Amino acid sequence: MMNEPSLTKKPGRRAGALAVALVISAGVLYGIYGQARKETAPGACAAAASMAQELAPLARGEVAALSVARLPREATPLTFAGPDEAPLSLTAFKGRTVLLNLWATWCVPCREEMPSLDKLQARLGGADFEVVAINIDTTRLDRRQAFLKEAGVEKLAFYADRSADVFQALKKAGKVVGLPTTLLIDPDGCELGVMPGPADWASEDAARLVKAALGR
Repeated sequence: MMNEPSLTKKPGRRAGALAVALVISAGVLYGIYGQARKETAPGACAAAASMAQELAPLARGEVAALSVARLPREATPLTFAGPDEAPLSLTAFKGRTVLLNLWATWCVPCREEMPSLDKLQARLGGADFEVVAINIDTTRLDRRQAFLKEAGVEKLAFYADRSADVFQALKKAGKVVGLPTTLLIDPDGCELGVMPGPADWASEDAARLVKAALGR
């Protein structure tokens, strides 16, 4: 049976409780302050926040699955091969809005989505915008061109990463769990949104979204 605490011990307990309360209060205040700093911290993507706010209402219909970034951050650094098979990094596209897509020949939804990406490139592609579709097949590489031909792709440039490192980098960053996955990146290299799964990029919903990202 526990003895009732003596009166002589109460002041010490009160002092201890007060100290604990102060520590907890300081922790809470620090957490709030730190969160506020994190939420409002300026950076290379501070200007992209207003664009993201404009895009959020446009993520509907055929592109409703696009998760628009509340606080845009710099896109994950990626390196892959360009059409000439020379190494190319995502930073090479700075100054242009990019719709970056990951696909593979074994991905059935990719086969269905690829023609719409090609149509979007044909419609809006140019000096200020490009659909950058990166193939991540690691084996049977001869199937890639046949896949594109069968899908009727004519306007997309061929980008590839036979090591699939781009997939792993985006997976580690929490941006991708499967294929296809598409990211919308602004001219400063800031990620405006991410789309898990396929979409009809040839739709008016998609065109409206991309045009808004281009300031049109």
